Amino acid sequence: MATTRIGLDRLPPAARTAVEAHTGPLLTVEESTEGFNSEIAARVTSATGTWHIKGLRTDHPRAWTQHREAAIAPFLTDLAPALRWRVESAGWDLLGFEALDGHHADYAPGSPDLPEVAALLRRLGETPCPSIELRHAEQRLEHYAAHPDNLRFFAGTHLLHTDLNNANVLVDTEAPQGDRARLVDWAWATRGAAWLDAGYWIIWLIAAGHTPASAEHWAAEISCWHTAPTEGITAFAAANANVWSEITHADPDPWALRLATAANAWHTHRRTS
Repeated sequence: MATTRIGLDRLPPAARTAVEAHTGPLLTVEESTEGFNSEIAARVTSATGTWHIKGLRTDHPRAWTQHREAAIAPFLTDLAPALRWRVESAGWDLLGFEALDGHHADYAPGSPDLPEVAALLRRLGETPCPSIELRHAEQRLEHYAAHPDNLRFFAGTHLLHTDLNNANVLVDTEAPQGDRARLVDWAWATRGAAWLDAGYWIIWLIAAGHTPASAEHWAAEISCWHTAPTEGITAFAAANANVWSEITHADPDPWALRLATAANAWHTHRRTS
C-alpha cells in the first residue's frame, strides 16, 4: 500500500533545522508525486546546491527502507544518485541524495531509453554485492513459487534492485550515450540470481506495450540473462504472476491491475512457448 505523502513544511522545526544544517536555508521546494514508500519526497534547492530528500517517521512501519537505502548507497557508484547526508531528528529519518536531471524512462516499444536501461542493468550485473544485510530472493518468493524446488533457481550472490518501475529509472539525455540511466529507490535491494532483474524488467516492459517475446528480447541484451535456466525463467514468471495477483487483491488500483495483466501474459507465454 502507498504511504501517505506530506509536505516538507509539515516537518517539526527541529528536523527542518537539521536539514538546513546541511543545505543552508531552502530557496525552493518541489514536492514529488512519484513513489510509494516515502512520507517526504521533494527536490530542494538552496544557495549551495540541489538535493532530493526522502523521509519517514522513525516509528513508521517502513522505517527499515530508510536504513536499507542508507546502508547500500555507498556501493552504488555509477548506478544511483549519491547519498550526501542523513538526518535523524525530532522523530524523522531524512536522506539527502544528489539531485539528478533527466526524465523517467520510457519503456514503450521503440523508445530510445531501452538501450540505456539495458546498459544500466548490465552495469548492475557487474557490481559486487556488498556485505550488508539484505533479504534473499528465494525468501521473498517462497510463498509464491509454484513448487518449493523452484526456489533454487532464484538463489544467488548478486546484487538486485527488484523494482524496475520506469519511475525508478532516470535518463539524462545530456550524459554520454550508454551511461545515461540511473536507478533510484533501493529499498527493496535483494541478494539473488544475477538474471532476476532482467526478469523483473520484462513484466514492466509488457505493461508498457511489449509482447512477451519482445520483452524477452530486451532481457537478452543483458548478459546475465543468458545464465538463466529455461525452467528457472518459467518458474520466475509463475511466481510473479502469483505476486501480482496478491497485490491486486489487496490494492486493485489500475497500475496494479496493469502489472498483474502483464505478469499473467508472461506466465502464459512461458507455459505455451
